[in-house]
Amino acid sequence: MRPEPAFEAPWHAQLFALTVHLNEAGLFAWPDWAARFGATLKQNGLERDLNGGDDYFAAWLETLETLLADSGAAAPDAVQQMRAKWEAAYLRTPHGMAVKL
Repeated sequence: MRPEPAFEAPWHAQLFALTVHLNEAGLFAWPDWAARFGATLKQNGLERDLNGGDDYFAAWLETLETLLADSGAAAPDAVQQMRAKWEAAYLRTPHGMAVKL
């Protein structure tokens, strides 16, 4: 029997790895990250139960984007531009193929 994957979707794993990398690169301290993420989960969880999948990692992404904006590491307009580029690339990529910018 094969073990279940640790992440429900590839982007969950990628976002987790990116966050760990940014922490290890010194862009933020993990306790600050954890406190902010906890606050985001609490805020989002008040509206509905989080299922631990896409909604959980959407909250994770929201926290990371806010943390990087607050620290000056990523300007909100640059984040929005990159998000739009990724969305366009995703929409033009055939199912099952790697997304490329």
